[in-house]
Amino acid sequence: MTRISIVKQTVWTEESFGKSVKYFPAVGAVLGLVYVIIAEILNLLTGGTFQMLTAAVILMLMVILTGGIHCDGFMDTMDGLFSGRDRERMLEIMKDSRVGAFGVVSFVMLSILEFAVLSELSRTSILMLIVAIYSAPIIGRLMMVIMIGCFPYARPEGMGKAFAEYTTRSTIILAIVEALILLSPLILLFAVTVKALLSSLIIALIFTLYFGRFATKKVGGVTGDIYGAVELISEALVLLSFLLSS
Repeated sequence: MTRISIVKQTVWTEESFGKSVKYFPAVGAVLGLVYVIIAEILNLLTGGTFQMLTAAVILMLMVILTGGIHCDGFMDTMDGLFSGRDRERMLEIMKDSRVGAFGVVSFVMLSILEFAVLSELSRTSILMLIVAIYSAPIIGRLMMVIMIGCFPYARPEGMGKAFAEYTTRSTIILAIVEALILLSPLILLFAVTVKALLSSLIIALIFTLYFGRFATKKVGGVTGDIYGAVELISEALVLLSFLLSS
C-alpha cells in the first residue's frame, strides 16, 4: 500500500494479504501524518509564501509514497469502464499493463484539479490544508474497504480477489471505527473543521456507492483497479470538500 517499509516481508499468503484490509485507514493515517509534517516544514521554511510549491510537493508525495499504485488503477479504470466496449473487453483493457490515452488524460485532469485545490487551501487556510491532507488518505482508504466489502469481485482471479474473499461485514465495521478514531482528534482540536470533515465523508461515501453500482452494471463487479480509482477520486473529493467549506 505504501513505499514505507517497517519490516522486510518476502513471503505473502492470500490470507495475510486479504486480512490486511482492516488496516487500510491506519495506513492512510501514516501517509497523512507524513504529508502534514512536510507541509508544516515547507510553511516554516518559506513563511507560507510559496503556496504552489507546497501544493506540488504534497501532490508528488501522494504518488511517490504509494508507488503510484492507485494512479495506475485509476488510469486503467478510466480506460476500461469508459471504453464503450463489452464486459469482457473492458476487463481485458483494465488488465493490460499499458495505459491508454483516455487514462492518461483523465489522470492529468484529476492532478490539475488536486493541484489547484491544494494551492487554494494553502493560500486561504493553512489549518484547513493540514486537516484536509491528513483526512484525505484515511477517508480514501476507508472508501476502498467499503467498496471491497459491498460489491462483488468481477474476475475469477486477481490480486484484489484476496481482499474481497477476506472482507466481511465485521471488517467494514472495524475499518469505520478505526477511521473515526483516527479522525476524532481533529474534531476535538479543530472544531472549525467539523463541517468540512462530515461533508467530505458523506460525499465520498455517496460517490463510492454510486461508482460501485456503476462498475457492477458495467463489468459485473469491481476489480483491484477500481479499488485504486475509488481511493484516488475519494481523496480528491475530500480535498475539494475542505476547500468549499473553508
